[in-house]
Amino acid sequence: MAGKTTDSRTAKDRALEYVKAQVLTGAFPGGELITEGDVATALGMSRTPVREAFLRLEAEGLLRLYPQRGALVVPVSPDEARAVIEARLLLEQFAATKVVQRGPAACAVVYERLSGELKRQRDAAAATDWREFLDADRAFHNVTLENSGNAILAGFYSSLRDRQMRMIGESALGDPARVTTIIDEHRAIGEAVRDGDLERALRAVRTHLASTVRAIGIAVDPLLLEP
Repeated sequence: MAGKTTDSRTAKDRALEYVKAQVLTGAFPGGELITEGDVATALGMSRTPVREAFLRLEAEGLLRLYPQRGALVVPVSPDEARAVIEARLLLEQFAATKVVQRGPAACAVVYERLSGELKRQRDAAAATDWREFLDADRAFHNVTLENSGNAILAGFYSSLRDRQMRMIGESALGDPARVTTIIDEHRAIGEAVRDGDLERALRAVRTHLASTVRAIGIAVDPLLLEP
């Protein structure tokens, strides 16, 4: 009996991880209807653990269940996307300011970590490993927040993780030009921090978020993102 329970829990975890990853990377885009049967077939398991995973993801706001039909992938609303961008703008500029103000030694440490995540992102793009790409993207931006000296803001920024991954996944992956732009903009942010050039770092953050706004097609107050 104990072995059966363990197997069931493992299958549920696999189903949850798979469906959530598909949603966050945009492989299951907003508005798409998915079924327990299709996921169960893809994973080689029964429908029961898939149903449990669907219920969990409905609680997280990623799916909306329709009995006898399947689960609708809940689209990211324009208001939600706008709120995430505005929060990121405030937090990322704050973090860049704090890091640069701490001096060259702090900038060098942060730049080394940023470079590591940027390399991971390049490697993931070359391998078309979009889940790794998105994880590296999230980690890249977390670096400055983690080194800002404000654990509360860093924790809040981390709480935006799934929303950020999903917005980037749906707007960028599969578009080589957009992927290249993201990497180039990340490099510009990292180099500005390395050089301790606060004005350039803030401008690079705004440029990056402005291009994200264009990619996902939402309206944000242009004064917030002007160079």
